This record gives sequence, C-alpha cells and structure tokens, in this order.
Amino acid sequence: RATREPRWIPAGESVIVAGREIGGMVYVGRGPVVNGEPDNAFIDPARRVAMKGDDLDAEGMSYWPNYSSIHPRSRATYLAWLAGGRSDPIHVGYVFLYFYGLERRFFEYEADPDERRAIMAEVERLRTVYGSNPSARDYLGAFLEAAHVAIGDAKEWSPVFDRSGPELPIPVRLAVGCMLRDSEPIPARWMLSWLMTHPERRLRTPAVRAFPEFKALFELRFQERFPGGLRVTAPHRTLSLRYQAASVNFEMEITPRIDGGGIPDIADLAKPVARVWPIAEEATDDLLKFSRYLGRDPEGRGTIEAHALLPDDLHRLFPCPELDDLKAWAHQQMAAGGLAPVEELVERLEGAPPEKIGKRQLTGAADALARLSIGMAPDPRYALRSPKLGEPVMLFALPTSITRLEEVSAHYPPALLSLVMGTFAAHADGAVSDLERRHLIKRFRSSNVLTDSEKARLHANLDWMMAVPPDLAPIRRRVKDMGDEVRHGLGRLALAVVGADGVVDPAEVKAIEKLYRILGTEADVYRDLHQLAATTEPITDSAPIVLDQDRVAAIMADTTQVSNVLHAVFAADADDAADERTDAKGADDGSDRFGGLDARHRGLVEELLRQPSWTPQEFEKLARRFRLMPAGALKTINEWASERYDTGLIDDDGNLSVNRESLPLLPPTDEVLIARSR
Repeated sequence: RATREPRWIPAGESVIVAGREIGGMVYVGRGPVVNGEPDNAFIDPARRVAMKGDDLDAEGMSYWPNYSSIHPRSRATYLAWLAGGRSDPIHVGYVFLYFYGLERRFFEYEADPDERRAIMAEVERLRTVYGSNPSARDYLGAFLEAAHVAIGDAKEWSPVFDRSGPELPIPVRLAVGCMLRDSEPIPARWMLSWLMTHPERRLRTPAVRAFPEFKALFELRFQERFPGGLRVTAPHRTLSLRYQAASVNFEMEITPRIDGGGIPDIADLAKPVARVWPIAEEATDDLLKFSRYLGRDPEGRGTIEAHALLPDDLHRLFPCPELDDLKAWAHQQMAAGGLAPVEELVERLEGAPPEKIGKRQLTGAADALARLSIGMAPDPRYALRSPKLGEPVMLFALPTSITRLEEVSAHYPPALLSLVMGTFAAHADGAVSDLERRHLIKRFRSSNVLTDSEKARLHANLDWMMAVPPDLAPIRRRVKDMGDEVRHGLGRLALAVVGADGVVDPAEVKAIEKLYRILGTEADVYRDLHQLAATTEPITDSAPIVLDQDRVAAIMADTTQVSNVLHAVFAADADDAADERTDAKGADDGSDRFGGLDARHRGLVEELLRQPSWTPQEFEKLARRFRLMPAGALKTINEWASERYDTGLIDDDGNLSVNRESLPLLPPTDEVLIARSR
C-alpha cells in the first residue's frame, strides 16, 4: 500500500492507491516542490480521489497537469487508466501525466541501463498508441531521440523529414555533424532532412502533399548538381545538447561523445541549406500540376491522369502499367482516322463514364496522351470551345516527344485563332470544299515561324473543326464583359482572316455578320468591309468583295491589337488561376501563416494556438521552454500579429486568451480540443 514517502515503483512491482492496484514504472508519494508546486511526476496517495473516474475529456486538468492539483474525478480516471493497461482511449493529458515520471526516472535519477531501455520501450509503445496526437508524437519523439544519445546508443540514425520543434532534430545534428567531422560529403537524403527540419525554412504545398514524389525528385536533381554529395566546412562549435523535460521541471545535459571526439554543431549553419533551397523550389514548381490533382483527388495517386502530370524524371520511378492499355487503344483510334469519342477517352482515364466533361479532365487527358507522344485536339488550354459529350476528339501523332503542351511559341495562338475564324467562314455555306480546306492548311504549312509540332497540332485542330459543327457560343460567353475596343478588334481580326485570300464571298459575309452580332458590334460590319475593300464602289450582299491586301496585312501585323484580343479570348479560367496562386504560396496548408517570426517565437505561437486560454503561470512555463522572457515574447507576438493580421493574437485580461478575431490562425477545432490539456 502506498505511503507518502516518495519512491519509484519499478516494473514488475505494484502499489495500491485509492483502492486501485497500480503496476510499476510510476512515482508514488509526496514529491519535492518544484517551481512552487509539488513535482508533477508523483502520485500523492494523500490526495482525494473520487469514487468514479469518468473525466475522460480531462475537464478537470490544465495544460500542464499535476496529480496534486487536478480534480478528484480526474485522479480517479488517471488511476483507472494506469491500472487498466495504459492503452485505452483517453485524453492525452493523462498520457503526459504518466510520461512525466518516465522521463524524470530516465534522466534525473540515473536509472540502470536495463531500466532505461525498459523506459524507452514503454515510451515507444505510448507513441505508437497515442501518436496521432501531435503533442504526444512530438514530445515522446523528442524524448526518444535524447534517450538514444544519453545511453550512447550506436543506432543508425535515419533522416527525419517532419519538423517537431523550434530546433533541428537531434538525429540531423548528430548524423550531419559526424559527416562534417569526418570530412564526408552530405548525401541527398540527409541534405533534404536538414532542409526540411530547418527552423527558418518552410516548404510549399506541393512538396508536402506529394512528398514521396518531391523527395525522389529532389534527390535526382541534387545528384545532378552534386554528384558526390555536398561538401561543407565543419564549424568550430561542437554539439552540446540539452533535454528540456516535457514537464518543464528540469533540463539535462546530454552532449554526445561518439568515437571519443566532439561533433560539429550545424545548428547555426545557414549557407548549405541556402545552396540547396533552389533545388527544392524547382522540384516544388515541377510538381504543381500533380499536387493540384491530388488536392482534387487524394486517392488518385497512381492513376494515368496523375502519372501524366509527373515530371519526366519520375516516370521510371513511379511506373503506371495502365498507360500501355491507353496507348494501344489510342493507336487503334488513330489507325481508324483519329476521331475518338471524348467520353470513352475520359472513362479510360478515370475508370468511370463521365457525367460531364470539364476543362480539367480534358487537360489531364491531353497531358496523359502527350506522355505517349500522342496529341489531342482540341487542347483545352487554347480551344475556343471544348468537345461536349457525344462529340469526338482528334488523336494524332506528335512529331517529337512533348510533355509540356502549354509551352508554345507566341505565333501559335494567333495561328489557331486564324484557323478558327477561317473554318467558321468555310462552314458558312453548309459544306467545306477541298479548295477551302487546302487554303486553310496552306496558311500554317507555309509558315516559317511555327514549329513542326505546332503545325501538326494546327492540322489536327483543323481536322477536328471540319468534323465538329462550329459553335461560337463560347466566344459570346468570353466577350460578354470585354471592352468595346477588344470586341471590335476581334471582329476586324476575323474579317482579315476570312479575307486573307483577297476575296470575301457572300456566304462569308453572312458568317462575319453572325460573328459581329455575337460580339455586339453588328453595326460595324459594313463600315469595316468598306475600310478593307479595294474599291470605293458600294458593297452588295450578292457579289464577292475584293479586299485591299495591304490593309488586310496591316491588321494581321498589328501585334499589339492581336495580342490584346488573344489575351482576352484565351484568358485562364478563374478557378485554375486560383489553384495556381494557392499552390505557389502554399496557403492551403497554412505553411506561411507564421512568416516573419523567428523559430522560437513561431514555436511558442504554435503551442499557444493549441488551446483557447492560458493562466499566467502556464504561459511563463511555456515561454521558458522556448528560452523566451514571457513579457517580451507576448509583446513580440502581438506586434507581429498586428502588423500581419491587423489584430493582436493574445489578450491579457488576467488569463491570456487567444483573440477570437485571429481565428484564421487557429488549427482545426478538433485539434484544439484534442490538445487542450497538453
């Protein structure tokens, strides 16, 4: 039976507290006073315990729980958990109350080697059971890192890629420090570990969301630039590690001595990380499309569409057997003329018949086919309209291996727009003659500024537009909000395109009239025709109109006007632009919300946001853990929040509470509740 005499109950023994048999690995008795309070690692048997332990949500506990000050219901709940095997679902605060004793025994009371390893095994077990809680994962992980150093464990450290505190993780400082001491170059995986856990660096969304692919791509690019690894000069300062207890009641020196010598401390080295940061940024940029796809479909990794969005470097590392089936099907369609049902193509990519066809689906299809050197027309990045359900797309062979379909010359969009207008006019009389078709082909085939690939793509677009009835409704939607100058410029450009052969026949005039009506500039049709006509004779709707070739050429050569029109017509959809902005900033994972704070203050803010309010004593302990003066830290944080978010973060009204106007800074509600007592 427990007495108030403080003692450690070792594993294999038990003690009775409040009628409950508690197994070993706990401190029992009246503990020493630390910072004005009884040591929170001790179970004081003299404290009152409720009959029923039903405080599973830890309503009777503070952020740093102490057995002597928690509610009697909480004590009963804690003792029942200890007696029941210490694995049942419970609030994480109880786990920490138990952990405080384990860490104290390990570090402060010099447990023998066997007991130390038993404690490490128990903490590892706790992390496995309760590691879904961020605080438990971080604090228990930090203990295990320090414990391995303290016992002189010669374990092979593995790279760490998760930041868990305001300082570089111990494995990174040890492993990289040993490499520098031995004049060894730093390999890619350890350089990435150093970069990702560096307190002053924060990766953007694609690197986090697509981490396996990002890691592989970073290592490939790193190896290209530093084939033998990155050589770094060792700093003179040697590594001196201290363990700050989760209970905040003690610190311990755990400076390692491996192979009899000191280890250089890389904590203050910034240049090596700065040298490789551009590699990480480049890899992140190259994964933007893939990341956006995973954002829409988190389970889509490994699909054809996802594979198509990977950088070329990664294809061999992340194979996709389904591409072989797609390639065989596409070649069958091409052998039969190239026209393939759009819904069948999307079904092969997505595994189910589509209910509707959108720009993103078609863009993904085009990118997937491009990996197989197969083109698709129309490409939604430049098409005035995309195929609807029941309509085909045109598949064709790309003359070279092209994976970035969006990368075209400045001459391609005008040529495509010219083709659209010419095709619309050619359809005006109800049929497209061979002569009209040859004339349209000649326009781009004779160009000396378009690439062979661009000419092939234009030819495929022409074939598609010949097969699919013209529809200028998309132009109507796109020009609705354009200014008069842009809409009039588009009409004149269309007129110049149709009259590029020097003559506009009556059927083409009718087509131009229809286009001008769509543009809302129908009153300008005959005025523009008169300005371009080679004669001043009256224009009738029953005779061909001969145009002045120099005037037509002048319109086509007005690159500023053409550029303005094209920018309006081919403007990116708003949702795609929003995706680009979000991925470029990494805003959707909140990675930039602490920008402007140093590592210690950032770590303090991250902890403060775990619960809605703090007592002054709790805040002081928390600030001390990050080696900050409480008053100065509070001032710094509120000044930073006021400058960045136009409101202070912490209100000091006796207790310190998180300003509710700063809610955008807070983690999700369920995380706040889970971490409330930790």
